[in-house]
Amino acid sequence: MLVIIVADQATKWWALNQLSPGESVELLGRFFMFTLVFNEGGAMGTNLGSSTYYMISSALILLFVFYYMYANRASKRVSIPLGFVAGGAIGNIIDRIRLGSVVDFIDVDFFNINFFGFSLERWWTFNLADAAISCAIVALLIGAFLVKQHQLPPGE
Repeated sequence: MLVIIVADQATKWWALNQLSPGESVELLGRFFMFTLVFNEGGAMGTNLGSSTYYMISSALILLFVFYYMYANRASKRVSIPLGFVAGGAIGNIIDRIRLGSVVDFIDVDFFNINFFGFSLERWWTFNLADAAISCAIVALLIGAFLVKQHQLPPGE
């Protein structure tokens, strides 16, 4: 968790000191760029309320994450991804407290999405905290649905 927080804040410090807001620096053409943006909303461009709303809801969700980390402390398959979620959430909460918005700068374009009237031409800009949360959720889902659980014999 601490490694995620430190790495997230260090990369955001770098982005704030090396990039100009809105200007893109191409690393692999337009596929992979650094573009500094300040996100007052939530993940994937959601905007359900103010930055304060997102900060408070993140803090409340973080309480549940800490509880589940503690409750599953013996299971690395659960506790490590939850540590990534907690570290990412704390990294973004620090931004909201310090700057009033979250610093995003990793700009990757995968494939376009056109689904029932929803169109996405370029993916959302994100940061290391967001990546840690997303990877952790994938790991938790894989653990929950694809890894065979130890089964008790019938009657126990």
